[in-house]
Amino acid sequence: MSRIGNKVIHVPAGVTVEISDNNFVSVKGPKGSLEFKFNEVLDIKLEGTEITVSRPNNEIFTRKIHGTTRALLSNMVEGVNTGFKKELELRGVGYRANLEGKKLNLSLGFSHPIILDIPEGVTVNVPKNTEVIVEGYDKQVVGEFAAKIRSYRKPEPYLGKGIRYVDEYVPRKAGKTAK
Repeated sequence: MSRIGNKVIHVPAGVTVEISDNNFVSVKGPKGSLEFKFNEVLDIKLEGTEITVSRPNNEIFTRKIHGTTRALLSNMVEGVNTGFKKELELRGVGYRANLEGKKLNLSLGFSHPIILDIPEGVTVNVPKNTEVIVEGYDKQVVGEFAAKIRSYRKPEPYLGKGIRYVDEYVPRKAGKTAK
């Protein structure tokens, strides 16, 4: 039995959930609205302020998607209610970030600046020129954009330079020593 799939999702006040007959779910809340079409094999039911996901049989495929479907639904409800946040920090000499309208400008030691368009539904804050905060109501979009920013300069193990998540641990290695 799936432990995650059997958990009940509580819908907070201010969030409305609509489930159509073919498992098309739309969730609206104070931060925004999300829609997703889940597999029709599973039974998604809204009873009052609780959503339950159940599977009709124990076939391998339905067992696989049971927990995933429940987790995606839970993230949709949490996202439109409170939102998601990823915090990044830039470490290195001359590594800077700043906002220019709807674009994020990164100086990461290359010969050119890296200019990224901020996706729809995502807000980016730069409190200091070495900190970037990515916020939004869609967990997937927030995570993808934060990973895209990080991919330009991943933290390296010798000097620790690069872009890292605030709570990320980067193991350090000892460099060469002269004999």
